[in-house]
Amino acid sequence: MTITAPRADGRTIGLAHYASRAVLEHALAPHGVTFLQFVTLRLAFVADGPVGETALIDGVAGTVKADGAEVRRAIGDLTSAGLLTFEEPSGVRMTDAGRELYATAAAGTTAIADRLYAGISEEDRSTAGRVLALVTERADAELATLRK
Repeated sequence: MTITAPRADGRTIGLAHYASRAVLEHALAPHGVTFLQFVTLRLAFVADGPVGETALIDGVAGTVKADGAEVRRAIGDLTSAGLLTFEEPSGVRMTDAGRELYATAAAGTTAIADRLYAGISEEDRSTAGRVLALVTERADAELATLRK
């Protein structure tokens, strides 16, 4: 019996995204951070220093297609929790507690990703990566056109 693999389309991509995100959110819950907060922490972490608040908001909003107000709330929540701090004149910096939480949570999510991608060849992952990058580029262009 031959099983035909589903064709990659918005539905199959969405199913993979939502299933993976649900796993991620479950893994983040014990750390007391949401998906949006974790993405915000990641961008602050890779900045390795203060990042402009506007640049952080735009980066997170662009990454997850969230509203800027949602990202501002996430930054506020992370600041209240002592994971981010504001730095004059308009910068945001990750605190030591934020770095520690991010590193711990990222290690856990990396272990999960390793399990999810286990047994998938590098060739298949590269092909999927190229296709998904192209779809993302086209969707971003479409979204920009729709927002005009």
